[in-house]
Amino acid sequence: MSYRDVATKQVLIWSCTSVGARMPVAMAPLALVFLVRERPGGYALGAALAAAYVLGEIVGAPALGLRLRPERARPQLAAGLVVGAAGFVALGVFPGAHPGVLAGFAFVAGGAPAASAGGLRALLTDLVPARAVAQAMSAESMLMSGVWAVSPAAVTSLALGLAPRLPLLLAALLMASSLVGLWLLPADWGTADARGEGQGRGKGQGKGQGKGQGQEGAGPSLLGLLVGAWPVYVTGAASLTLLGLAELVLPALLEQRGIGVGWSGPILAGMAVGAGLGAFLYGLRAWPGRLRTRSVVLIVGMSVCVTGAALIPGMAGIAAALAVSGMLQSGALVTRNLSLREALPPGALAAGYSVMYAAAGAGYAAAGSLAGALLQVTAPSTAVLAGVALTLVLTGVGWWGETRTGDGSARGADTVVTAGPAGLVGPAASGVPGVSAGDPAGPAPGRLDGPGPEGTAIRGRCDPEHRL
Repeated sequence: MSYRDVATKQVLIWSCTSVGARMPVAMAPLALVFLVRERPGGYALGAALAAAYVLGEIVGAPALGLRLRPERARPQLAAGLVVGAAGFVALGVFPGAHPGVLAGFAFVAGGAPAASAGGLRALLTDLVPARAVAQAMSAESMLMSGVWAVSPAAVTSLALGLAPRLPLLLAALLMASSLVGLWLLPADWGTADARGEGQGRGKGQGKGQGKGQGQEGAGPSLLGLLVGAWPVYVTGAASLTLLGLAELVLPALLEQRGIGVGWSGPILAGMAVGAGLGAFLYGLRAWPGRLRTRSVVLIVGMSVCVTGAALIPGMAGIAAALAVSGMLQSGALVTRNLSLREALPPGALAAGYSVMYAAAGAGYAAAGSLAGALLQVTAPSTAVLAGVALTLVLTGVGWWGETRTGDGSARGADTVVTAGPAGLVGPAASGVPGVSAGDPAGPAPGRLDGPGPEGTAIRGRCDPEHRL
């Protein structure tokens, strides 16, 4: 396996579009703090504005993501990006406005474009062949790690060196620029897979004749499908909760160890670099085991590393432990996204990724609340250990849910393909919505009834790729 299938012009355009849409998200919380820090109670107000921004994302991602439809997603995403850019412009132009007004602007800036994360991820998987989906998601994780590593430095240098409003105006410009790239990408992404017409754009696959999963009245509702994937959201949120808690408690932990708080920045930058490296390594090969098992192993390993960071007295040990935890966490997020892709039909992926984004945001917000509460009553190291315990509980609940729902489902990485009536083999035999018994094209190649990029288990046959 390699990244050659991802190195295309369309994916390059997608990368530029994604940076424009996602870098403002990474910049916003710190930029809001700098925007109002010189006002009375500025830091508390900045934290409240950042909370309003995150709340907008948590509300907007599922609310707007559920409305995304592959055949008309581009204008929907574009509208959200335009309104989000306007929210950033309003924050930068009116920094002295009433706190309630600023909170409203922040909520809009966070909520309006929140569905773009899920929509762009669904688009990315449509731009590559099915065999390269894992590499595409690893590449996305590397790209986002770079964005999150660069954003704090960009915000700090602009706000302190020039003017506090400039980071927000830059965020508006970046978000507006992503519209150009959005219009250079396919307008009807996802409909090929939804109709069973191939695995990726620009790769020359032939069109099938089947009826699509997006048909009205076929199978469970979109909301029902998303609710059925709840275990994936739980484990995805668990990994973000743990790492978010470690990040937020890190300054207090360093102070507890007698280490300069200024080392927080370099240590977090090292963790971001580790995350990018971990995503790259994950995409280099096909890893053994089921997706849910890999996810549990990675999250448990991350928990061990964060526990080490809480107990190790030296700065070098803390930095190394967090860097390794970042590597493992990026792999865990890739497995969660792959699991979601296997759990949902193509037409529901954009909404599913948006709900995953909201779950991750909720996990990070919960980490902030938990950190604030625990630091009032206990030592920073104990607060981190409490976060590890919570993460392991959530991971166990998610694994249990995937075991119960995955074993009996006709979708997913853990699918067992069985024969149906009249010799039918595959998901149609088990009632997967939108794949009819008379569909000559059958399911999209590489999606549901073959070993696939993740080595789906097939009862009664050997594993042709010898990955299990």
